[in-house]
Amino acid sequence: MSTPPGSSRADLDRLAREMERLAHPDDPSPGAPPARTVPTGYRDVTKSATYAFWAALPLFVLYEVGILVATGGTGQIRVGADVWIKKMLASVGVGGGLMLGVVVAVIGVVVWWRERDRRPALVPKYFGLLILESLLYAVVLAYLVSGAVGALFGSWVLPDLALAQMAEFGLGLQLALSIGAGLYEELVFRVLLVGGLFLMLRRIGSLEQRTAYLVAALVGAVVFSAVHHMGPFGDPFTLSVFTFRFLFGLALNAVFLLRGFAVAAWTHALYDVLVVTGSL
Repeated sequence: MSTPPGSSRADLDRLAREMERLAHPDDPSPGAPPARTVPTGYRDVTKSATYAFWAALPLFVLYEVGILVATGGTGQIRVGADVWIKKMLASVGVGGGLMLGVVVAVIGVVVWWRERDRRPALVPKYFGLLILESLLYAVVLAYLVSGAVGALFGSWVLPDLALAQMAEFGLGLQLALSIGAGLYEELVFRVLLVGGLFLMLRRIGSLEQRTAYLVAALVGAVVFSAVHHMGPFGDPFTLSVFTFRFLFGLALNAVFLLRGFAVAAWTHALYDVLVVTGSL
């Protein structure tokens, strides 16, 4: 059956509006397109796509440069989620450092165009506050999840047990991988996996918004935890560590939903950095 011209674009726009309404449940007129008002105030502007792009850009640069420096220019050791994305891009003919830069630039242009009628002003101090907020979440969530796992299993699970697969690397490489995990794992597991499952459940399963997101969040947290036990650098499976990552994945889903991609990515990256530096 042929698809009428423009219908796919209309479907994508409708699904995007559903995701935005989920993130803003108090907005009036849930059946209408979101109002084209420019967000103001720290909380609202830092949830925008504009701030997500500019806040994620330093993580991207620090990761790519850090990997090259730490590996002597080979870049052979990378975050798994990064490898998956680049293999996907390579399958459609997009590969190499130059093309990756082009992809990032295209994303920036798309964000600029998408928010052309409601683009918030860039306030330098908001980026500093965003990092501080993320640092607070990283510390609080680490110990809340550790405490919950301790209550379930009768022993405290220290946060450093959740990054044991990187212990054999030097500190420089560990820091680069930590930053890359924050960026790429949040992009894969929160945006693509959880967001994609949510849209699929809404469209195919006809589930209510909150039910669809809860199911997607639970599935995403299971996958997020499971992949850390796979591959040559995966951790040996123990139920307590698996549960730690599952609960931490659920917590990051909540941060993503309530505070947006930028805060979720920085929270994840800073948590990993605190772990590998022995600060937790």
